[in-house]
Amino acid sequence: MQKSSRPGLLGNRDFGRLFAATALGQLGDRVIFLALPLVAIAALHADEFQMGLLTAMTSAGSLLVGLPAGAWVDRMRKQSVMISTDLARALFLLTVPVAWWAGLLTIWWLYAVALVHGVLTVFFDVAYVSYLPHLVGRSNLVEGNSKLSAIRSVTSISGPAVAGPLVGLVGAPATLLASSAGMAMSGLLAITIRKREKKPEPSVHPQLAREIKEGLKFVMKYPTLRAIMLGDAIFNLFLVMYQTMLLVFLEREIGLQPFGIGLILSGMGCGALLGALLATRVSKRVGPGPVIWLASLVTCPLTVLMPLARTGWSVYAAAIGLAALSLGGVVRVVTQSSFQQALTPDRLLGRMSATARFVSWGGIPLGGLLGGASGSVFGATGTLWIGAAGMTLSVLPNFLSPLRTMRTLPTERHPSSRVEASQMADKQVRTYDL
Repeated sequence: MQKSSRPGLLGNRDFGRLFAATALGQLGDRVIFLALPLVAIAALHADEFQMGLLTAMTSAGSLLVGLPAGAWVDRMRKQSVMISTDLARALFLLTVPVAWWAGLLTIWWLYAVALVHGVLTVFFDVAYVSYLPHLVGRSNLVEGNSKLSAIRSVTSISGPAVAGPLVGLVGAPATLLASSAGMAMSGLLAITIRKREKKPEPSVHPQLAREIKEGLKFVMKYPTLRAIMLGDAIFNLFLVMYQTMLLVFLEREIGLQPFGIGLILSGMGCGALLGALLATRVSKRVGPGPVIWLASLVTCPLTVLMPLARTGWSVYAAAIGLAALSLGGVVRVVTQSSFQQALTPDRLLGRMSATARFVSWGGIPLGGLLGGASGSVFGATGTLWIGAAGMTLSVLPNFLSPLRTMRTLPTERHPSSRVEASQMADKQVRTYDL
């Protein structure tokens, strides 16, 4: 018998195009992660509080449109949402270098671009998570999430590695041209995916509030989903506090140049890539529930190496700690994303994703503001200590939930009708949340 040479899902033409579009879009996004704060730090000389406010603007979209985004996306074809938001993000990012060259760029302009980009990213991410089960089928969710996480991790390595020297060569504002191009190409490539979704059937009496409530009710019914969201909310709050001061710490207290900062961020990408490659194997061996809390417990404490660092070799030891954080984070996210997708019926995927994002990411703007305020009071080093402690404590909700011993993903059939969905939810609660 001849063995197939098709590399799993990558042998699927449409998944391959989504994979390539993800690579281009994430490459652009990784450049933004380094270049946008450096525009504020180096080009506009932003202080610690302004950096915190910029972080808050970047993530405020989750609070502003987090819940209605799910209901709106569930009414539309997910592929169309992904394409339009990619192209719109490319256009708005392009305004930063244009404004810089025209002498019009201010910190308020950056706030506006960060806010609009963040709102569009909410819609893109909700559609992206909801689109995968349609494209690959529920039996392939862990493989699909792992491969997409792997390519996102590769771009986490290559993005900062490219962005650092590029910032040094042409300046941070001009570097955002690469981000805009990546987003645009991602959207154009997504257009070529042939597998079309069925247009969602419109509700007889569409009511946004009722649809949002239905999504909230579904998610809040599950102790496991509640624990995942709460753990993520705590983790993200303190992660953003940490990240808000990380570049300030590296640039102003350690004295690293953009190239060195880019190398550290690339190291985090290496950890994320290793996590993506190991996620499926670790989840099968340890069980999805234990992986979700063990990944954080093992890796989050290593973030204390950064505030301990000084100029010299200790910075590289701290960078290894950040790489470990990324490894654990990807293993956890791949596992819990697959769990959420497997448990949710198709018609509620958008609302589940949006609700989870609203709760999990709702603290990110607050984390940015707290990071900036903490940096003003305690300095960048003190804020890194606070962030490291908070990320470590985020393990508690998952550890104290049924996830502590859960060793299988939900595999029940996903109903289409509201009555069946309610019955299935009750059954799943009894089966998986003992």
